[in-house]
Amino acid sequence: MSSHSKNDPSGAESTPRDVVRIGSGQGFWGDDLEAPVRQVEGGPLDYLMMDYLAEVTMSIMQKQRSRRPEAGFARDFPPLMERIFPTCLEKGVRVVTNAGGVNPLGCGEAVVEAGRSAGLAGQARVGVVTGDDLMERLDDLLAQGHELRHMETDEPLSAVRDRVESANAYIGAVPIVEALRQGAHVVLTGRSTDTALTYGPLMHEFGWSRGDHDRLAQGVVAGHINECGAQASGGNALVDWWTMPNMESVGFPIVEARADGSFVVTKHPDTGGRVSRPVVTEQLLYEMGDPSEYITPDVVADFTGISLEEVGTNRVRVSGARGRAATDFLKVSIAYADGYKAVGTLVYAWPDAAAKARSAARILRARLDRLGLAFDEVRIELVGWDATHGHLAGPPPPDIPEVQLRVAVRAREAAPVERFTREIAPLVLTGPPSVTGFAGGRPRVQEIMAYWPALIRKEAVEPNLDVRILEV
Repeated sequence: MSSHSKNDPSGAESTPRDVVRIGSGQGFWGDDLEAPVRQVEGGPLDYLMMDYLAEVTMSIMQKQRSRRPEAGFARDFPPLMERIFPTCLEKGVRVVTNAGGVNPLGCGEAVVEAGRSAGLAGQARVGVVTGDDLMERLDDLLAQGHELRHMETDEPLSAVRDRVESANAYIGAVPIVEALRQGAHVVLTGRSTDTALTYGPLMHEFGWSRGDHDRLAQGVVAGHINECGAQASGGNALVDWWTMPNMESVGFPIVEARADGSFVVTKHPDTGGRVSRPVVTEQLLYEMGDPSEYITPDVVADFTGISLEEVGTNRVRVSGARGRAATDFLKVSIAYADGYKAVGTLVYAWPDAAAKARSAARILRARLDRLGLAFDEVRIELVGWDATHGHLAGPPPPDIPEVQLRVAVRAREAAPVERFTREIAPLVLTGPPSVTGFAGGRPRVQEIMAYWPALIRKEAVEPNLDVRILEV
């Protein structure tokens, strides 16, 4: 494969940019499908990053692939690319995403077909990163002494090995950089760490090495802000949420980064939402453990010295992160089957809505006990009163107009859960009065996927990472 300039995937020489603009297009699988379109069409952009994966998403995709070998990736991504691919090529926007899930190559082939359907045959390249999926290697890794102990309980994975559904290592930015170096217009990964989808392009554009710890740390902060989509531009914001303008067309965040690692968070003009110091601060705190040790595969970032400064309307400058050398380990996201669950609901109306719901819950529990059904957990909530705050909600007000009784059960076997689903409907005529809201038939029995976080040494994963370039 011939080499290309780092800024122009066509291969032509170009001058390095002073500012690189990376826009967020998706914060999770199922996010606003119009957001990537608004990002690409709404103003200047160099990269579009799209984050599709959460821990449970990998197990969902693995189950889909077990039923259909060609599945296992974000199904809405290829048709989205068919829609925006021509504009991306015209404007020089490169796409970096983990939409590949547990089948990056299958996703890559689907994107190639999408590009051809859009009339781009012979004009674009798709880079596919594989090697993060450890399922086929799992037994060999265990035999080699990689115990993959649970990071909180210290149990070895062997305790649940027979129930494991997916196992993927969080990979870093190096293969993304390589795919960009080889001229990929679209880079597809599996379980890449979310932040690498942003700092990978910055490493490529500015020539940062894995030893540029402070710059990489700034890139990690940029990625952390970008990874949740509109949460950094006014969505799901606690501060002044009622004042957020035009949220029906919310603008997703854009990071404008410089070679020294500093960057400004902004959004396209004439879009909804708001980029402000309080909003960006909220996103910085999202899913934050120890702020001095934000660990990624490429660097350990220290967030404690970060400075946020509003430098214009919808413009927040971020600086001050520090970094140090990465650890010798990668995190592994493992999902395993952990029994079955079902959730049933009924709505009780005024008067005495809460009292009726509590009475119905007591009757239901007595009937389940009489049937001898054993559950690992039974959870009862009154939505509209205590479902959010539990006992802190205090007693229900006497004039509460309605509450929803929600009962959830879980068990190792499916049989008791299935029987539970048959005990909700009888309460309509054999329990307290004024029931409504029972629709859709019996509750559905669902398999529970539990999360098993573990660590593995990098040398067990990184040599198996591979970058493949597919021609549209």
